[in-house]
Amino acid sequence: MAAVRFARTALAVAVLGATTASHAAPAASMQEKMLAEMKRLAERVEKLEQRNAELESRLAAATAPSPALTKRVEALEQANQELTAGLESDRITEREPELVTRLKAVEAKTDAIASPSKLAEALDGITVEGSVAAVAQRINGGARASGKHESVLTWRGDVGITLPAGDIGEGKGEFFTHLRFGQGDGFSGLKPTFTGAFNSLAFQAGGGSQETYAIVAEAYYQLSTPLGEGGEESPHKLQFNVGKMDPFVFFDQNTIADNEAEKFLNNVFVHNPLLDSGGAVGADDYGFTPGVRLAYRNESGKPDWWQVSLAAFGAGEGAQFGRSFNRPFVIGQLEYGLKAYGLDGNYRLYAWRNGQYDGFDGSRGTTTGWGVSVDQRVDEDVTLFARYGQSTKGKAAFDRAVTVGAEVTGDAWGRGADTVGLAWAWLRSSRDFRDAAPLLDGFGFDARGAEQVAELYYRWHLNKQLSLTPDLQYVRRAAANPDADSITTLGIRALYAF
Repeated sequence: MAAVRFARTALAVAVLGATTASHAAPAASMQEKMLAEMKRLAERVEKLEQRNAELESRLAAATAPSPALTKRVEALEQANQELTAGLESDRITEREPELVTRLKAVEAKTDAIASPSKLAEALDGITVEGSVAAVAQRINGGARASGKHESVLTWRGDVGITLPAGDIGEGKGEFFTHLRFGQGDGFSGLKPTFTGAFNSLAFQAGGGSQETYAIVAEAYYQLSTPLGEGGEESPHKLQFNVGKMDPFVFFDQNTIADNEAEKFLNNVFVHNPLLDSGGAVGADDYGFTPGVRLAYRNESGKPDWWQVSLAAFGAGEGAQFGRSFNRPFVIGQLEYGLKAYGLDGNYRLYAWRNGQYDGFDGSRGTTTGWGVSVDQRVDEDVTLFARYGQSTKGKAAFDRAVTVGAEVTGDAWGRGADTVGLAWAWLRSSRDFRDAAPLLDGFGFDARGAEQVAELYYRWHLNKQLSLTPDLQYVRRAAANPDADSITTLGIRALYAF
């Protein structure tokens, strides 16, 4: 301020001095005008000083923080500290800010959504399938030595698990495990018959029906390798299996006659009678055996295909993991699948040799034979099947076997998921058996001709998982005995499958 006043005084003096020097004898009027101008300039300078003071005061007030603003800043800082502390903890408490609580709730929901995805990723490639079936049957008195009818009730469960087993080159490896458990046995005290079992579903331990018994039925490794160019899309594939297996999974397959849990119950219709009921397959008491298989599949003519396979399985003691490949059961198969006019058909030709075959007279030796398995859909609702088996060596009770049958869907009566199955079997007694039957303990009759078996079932689907199947079986000339009473069994099967 002092500097401004000094400048104003100096300006007045300079103007006055300049006026005096220019006009030695100035007129009175000129002096008055100069004084008036100086006064006006002084007033303007004073107003500018006053305005400058006001601006400085406002600037000072603006830069100084107000109490309200200070409180708001402090509140924000405290809220930020509480937010940081809440986020550092995974727990949710009532004291936390609402924003933290809501954020943690969103994170919890996100984790809940992500958990199934993580579980699905961990289970990728694993498949599980299973079934539980129960069968109630009644057989007429003519089938039993006591002459009395018998009723039985059995149940069985199966669980199959397929696990990824890594890749070898371009080959894909898998490991399959099959668990089986159940209670109840088949009919007891039956007269001689070639029929292996009226209920192939029965599964019971040696301890009897009071025990629920479970076994590792199958446990094997499979490697599927594409050949040539194209990787997984190559039409040429090589498949290798090793472990404990059911030989009928890979040989003598049939679309409508190979699953006792869903289709025919009598053993002669489930597999080739010579192999299964006749015992040529040489598996253990439950139908499983260790082995190794190699197969080549050609799909270059899609939808038609063909495959050739060869396997060796333990027989006799080898089927129970003792002396495994000493005189094994060896089987080779050539199969062809085609689609004619939109209808699927499968044709299989196979031959076998078992070095430890148990003959009907208790002797152990070698048996050889060959067979055919065919299934062909002839209509959208009708599929036919046929099997033929012939023994070329060994003490087999029957050396020829023919089975034929059909499956019809229920479309005609508005029950498309239901099926009706009908089958007939002819088991011709062998020359050795006819000669020995009169002298064999438990037989003692003149065997002539063949045993004949028929089965009829209706599978009624309650829903996708549940079904009920009434079943009727009839046997004529059991064990090729022309004087044997006819055998009739009536039963019902309940199945739950997933």
